[in-house]
Amino acid sequence: MSLEVDPTTPLTASGNLRRRQVVNRLAEGGANAAALLAVVVLGIVIASVAVRGAPALSLDFLIKSPPRFGGAGGGIAPAIVGTAVIILTAAVIAVPIGVLVAIFLTELAGPRTAGAVRLALDLLNGLPSIVIGLFAFGLLVVGNHQSGFAGALALAVIMVPLVARAAQEMLVLIPTHLRDAADALGVSRWRTIVGVLLPSAMGGIATGLVLATARAAGETAPLIFTTSIVDNQVHVNPFSQALSNIPVSIFTLSEQADPSGIQRAWGAGLVLLTFILVANAAARSLAARSRGKLGAP
Repeated sequence: MSLEVDPTTPLTASGNLRRRQVVNRLAEGGANAAALLAVVVLGIVIASVAVRGAPALSLDFLIKSPPRFGGAGGGIAPAIVGTAVIILTAAVIAVPIGVLVAIFLTELAGPRTAGAVRLALDLLNGLPSIVIGLFAFGLLVVGNHQSGFAGALALAVIMVPLVARAAQEMLVLIPTHLRDAADALGVSRWRTIVGVLLPSAMGGIATGLVLATARAAGETAPLIFTTSIVDNQVHVNPFSQALSNIPVSIFTLSEQADPSGIQRAWGAGLVLLTFILVANAAARSLAARSRGKLGAP
């Protein structure tokens, strides 16, 4: 039995087609609403912190130390310097490890080994920061004393998977003909990696470092375990027992009954939030430039 179809007959939408169109519109509407909700929530958070923290901001707030015996006035200069020292120390630890892991994954590891290492990185990235802080506390603080280095080590554990993933993605994007050309010239594997691949992937490594820095800068739990003793003085020694930092300062100030302390906490929160937003914007710009140079979409 054959069915004859008249080609001149206009096509009509079936009930099944109309149902799929309705489902498609609902799915698109739900996705758009979720994206809009995320933007609105971020805007509310930023606006709330800005409104409450802006009155506390001033030049003195950024360059002066807090009052020695409490009370109004003072600034967060020791916390800003201490945060910079801790983050810099963490980056010195995390970047070499993260880059070496990325090189191993893309250039040296077999498929099974690479899969296991990627799984380990994902699990490490998903570890609660309070658990990492407890690990650093048991490793470096118990039986010794708190220090900025202990906090930097905890933050380095958080930064390693971010740096490794960013560097790995950029190494994968490097055109294969660069490796082939180096092999054709008889260049050794390590000279190819150091002289060809790493310079080409430097933008991605910088992107991963900036993203990792922004993530680590906002972590509080590891620093409460490892460097929560402060003396309101500026210290640049990472092994100091009293190295101030912004996250712990926000926590401490917010627990005070003094309204001026709470206002300074909002001001410190605005400083930290501004740094994180700027760092994320810079990371996206670096990533776009790096992908453009390598011809990736």
